[in-house]
Amino acid sequence: MDDKLKIKISIADRIYPLTVDPSQEEGMRSASKKIDKMIKQFEENYAVRDKQDVLAMCALQFASQTEQKQITIAIDGEDTIDRIKKINALLDQYLDK
Repeated sequence: MDDKLKIKISIADRIYPLTVDPSQEEGMRSASKKIDKMIKQFEENYAVRDKQDVLAMCALQFASQTEQKQITIAIDGEDTIDRIKKINALLDQYLDK
């Protein structure tokens, strides 16, 4: 555990001490800033009374973005496979001549 960093991350005005790999520090700090920015946007645009509601909406927003990326990757992957199959079929036709 010697190569781990102890950092403090602030989310919604609360401090969270974390122990992370040095390679994860920048990502953690960036994620923290994005969460705080999203919290501010939700608070400015919606009548929210409770921080927990705002944090739940942030979690939903980030999770849905991740899920949508996975769906897009899967669809793109299927399209790529279909294109490769068509190219293979064309090459087989060409080679059979």
